[in-house]
Amino acid sequence: MVTSSSTLSPRWRYHYAASGLVLCLILVSWGGVVTSIEAGLAVPDWPTSFGSYDPLATGYSDPEDPDARWWQVGPILAEHGHRLLGALVGLWVVGLALWTLIADSRRWVRIVAVSAVGLVVIQGILGGFRVIWTSMDLAVVHAMGAQLFFCTAAALTLFNSRTWLEHSIESSSKIRRLRALTIATAAAVYIQILLGALLRHPGDGVDLIFVTIHASGSVVALSLVIVTCGNIREYFNDKPILNRGAWWMLISLGVQMVLGMVTLTVLLFDSGQGTRSLVQVILSSSHLVVGTILMGSCACVMLGTLRVQGEH
Repeated sequence: MVTSSSTLSPRWRYHYAASGLVLCLILVSWGGVVTSIEAGLAVPDWPTSFGSYDPLATGYSDPEDPDARWWQVGPILAEHGHRLLGALVGLWVVGLALWTLIADSRRWVRIVAVSAVGLVVIQGILGGFRVIWTSMDLAVVHAMGAQLFFCTAAALTLFNSRTWLEHSIESSSKIRRLRALTIATAAAVYIQILLGALLRHPGDGVDLIFVTIHASGSVVALSLVIVTCGNIREYFNDKPILNRGAWWMLISLGVQMVLGMVTLTVLLFDSGQGTRSLVQVILSSSHLVVGTILMGSCACVMLGTLRVQGEH
């Protein structure tokens, strides 16, 4: 068991990490809105914004309205706001990494924290190149990189929690089987999110092939999540490090399935009408956010299976 002697002020670092995790979720949802309203190229340059390195004023100007500001134009507000929020998340993760390097003696946690900084830098570069190269493929890679970064942020939050520091699991064949199951579940959910990203970033309308594959993939992900949570309830119901994450998985799964069906219905209806309604934007972004929570929960439960006595 890891005690407070191995890590300085873990409670405050946990609160800092958790607040940043919420910020990451807001960033993901904001990115979902950018995609939904097709505002990814509203700011046509990078790393500048309309030729300016000033992140607040930008170089935006409207010849027809000299007094207009970038935040008064919806698509520009979405895209440039996403960049600003991404920079804020970057500052947060740098702060968390520095705090971890200074105060946490666990070498592997330090490695994860530094890796998180690397991930957020890569994410920023991918987002910038997506604009420069006007690449939909990079948009998908950027979206999936966001999932990896969120899982890393969730892991850092977990590693500083009392649940992780005060609880562990006895080594057994059951925990090893559960570990394999959680890896398969996390992989299935990640692939399902990838299929959703391909559906959301088609470039020229709704691809019914991806709609069908994404809908079919949800059955696989649903089954694996239910089996995983059932296994935890049966054999590890008294282990908070697994049980709490399992509840997050089940709740987010239920919400996600409902959102998925409603979102798909609205998406197909709007596609037939040749429109993109506000309802579709809200539903699609919400579907992405809940999927991200599910992904993070799966990752945390998977990591929980590694918290075995005698293996650390």
